[in-house]
Amino acid sequence: MARTENPLISIVLPVFNEEAGIKHTIEILENYVASQPEEYELIFVDDGCVDRSATIIQEAEQQYDNIRLIQFSRNFGHQLAITAGIRYASGDAVVVMDADLQDPPSVIPAMVSKWRDGYDVVYGKRLQRDGESWFKKFSASAFYRILHKLANIDIPLDTGDFRLMDRKVVKVLSKMDEPDPFVRGMVSWVGFKQTAVEYERDERTAGTTKYPLSKMLHLSMNGITSFSDVPLKLVNVVGALMIAIGVIYGFVSLFTGFATLQFAIFSMFELFGISLLMLGIVSAYLYRIFETSRERPLYVVAKTSGFQQERRPEIKQINEHVM
Repeated sequence: MARTENPLISIVLPVFNEEAGIKHTIEILENYVASQPEEYELIFVDDGCVDRSATIIQEAEQQYDNIRLIQFSRNFGHQLAITAGIRYASGDAVVVMDADLQDPPSVIPAMVSKWRDGYDVVYGKRLQRDGESWFKKFSASAFYRILHKLANIDIPLDTGDFRLMDRKVVKVLSKMDEPDPFVRGMVSWVGFKQTAVEYERDERTAGTTKYPLSKMLHLSMNGITSFSDVPLKLVNVVGALMIAIGVIYGFVSLFTGFATLQFAIFSMFELFGISLLMLGIVSAYLYRIFETSRERPLYVVAKTSGFQQERRPEIKQINEHVM
């Protein structure tokens, strides 16, 4: 019934040092929600900002009664900011989008329409990425396709975290205490009825990207180690291959006398290099187990503002558990 009556839609926006453009983002979103038939709340998650982003959001709270703010005690990362935002969201549906407006609000009505038609997850599928370098476009495209091949679940190509999720999907995600989450993969793992809305990603309105190559590589590793065991199987394959090569070389040396110091040194370096690479793959999986075993809170909330006193009971319980 909530889908057909007057639903509450929560929009979750992770924020990290977006002082240059956050005021414009708020204005654009407030103009958007004012023209929509649904009720909206905007949940900004301050992921340890060291600029005036949080102050600007707090000032906007005085003007708009639908703005909420969650402030982390430090920077915990984009994916955990999303996690906190959806756990605090009260909406019948929750939209996750970046605060830089590269994910245009004009796409949300199409997502809401699909949701009203019965879909539980509506994700944004990028047709093109404006304002990004050829390397960023190439590396992103390569990552999505590699992950799609390796993952043991169907993670759609060319999709980020921009998506709408029904309340029942959010409830399941809120119970998943992964210390280094890969949210888009987790949404695919949850299942339910999912579909796409295609759009063209806009150029940043202000500021610079907060996802440099190092963070992209970290996110890529999280995605692969969270949803694929192919790298671990590759360790066995490479190990067996190296043993076979060693046996073949031994027989060739024995019967032909072919053995040189240079070739032996080269083989030794190759063997150590491959061994260390395989050890690194195994270590990445072990570290995920270690992170989970510590059972630390996923994030620490310093303070919140703008939230109503009465909230869904399950939201309060979840956040008391993780804070």
